[in-house]
Amino acid sequence: MRLFLTGTDTNVGKTYVAALLIRALRQAGVDAIGMKPICCGGREDAEELHAASDGVLDLNEVNPVWLRTPAAPYTAAMIENRTIDLALIRETFVRLRDKFPALIVEGVGGWLVPIARDYSVRDLAGDLNLSVAIVVANRLGAINHTLLTVEAIRNTGLTCAGLIYNHSAPLAPDEAIATETNRSIIEDLTGLPTLFEIAHGQRTLTLAAA
Repeated sequence: MRLFLTGTDTNVGKTYVAALLIRALRQAGVDAIGMKPICCGGREDAEELHAASDGVLDLNEVNPVWLRTPAAPYTAAMIENRTIDLALIRETFVRLRDKFPALIVEGVGGWLVPIARDYSVRDLAGDLNLSVAIVVANRLGAINHTLLTVEAIRNTGLTCAGLIYNHSAPLAPDEAIATETNRSIIEDLTGLPTLFEIAHGQRTLTLAAA
């Protein structure tokens, strides 16, 4: 399994989902690892993927580019007067892809978050040539955010492998109808499969039998 995880927004639980998936694959006997090409602000996301991968990688392999400013990569790079090393990201990815049978790559923010002036998360996913799974925060507003993301991925020409619904917060009473119906409506409108639906606070993931 090789997937690029993007989200309908920032803070939708991409790292949480990636770590669950990596651990489930490793539990099933698959030598799976995670990669977070770019971190902005803290490095906690990369550290979580590093831990989920059982520490088989160096942290700098999990996360080759770390910007200390908590902003979009393009913004952070300007503030820090740095140029994001895209060649390093690509080289690290190829090395990991060729060494491990399963690789989960987590994007930064949403699909069109800028990495450089004319280069976004969309372009990074295209360069890595991976199927894309969308992490959806299952809450009010998810339909619009998901449809926009699916359309943008399809317009890029990449394969959208499916959707992962993450209940990233406790269910709010006034959002009950939305969270209960989002999945069926989005599946109907996009024709995409649901790969997983993750409950709030879920700690393990069960993979379907091959």
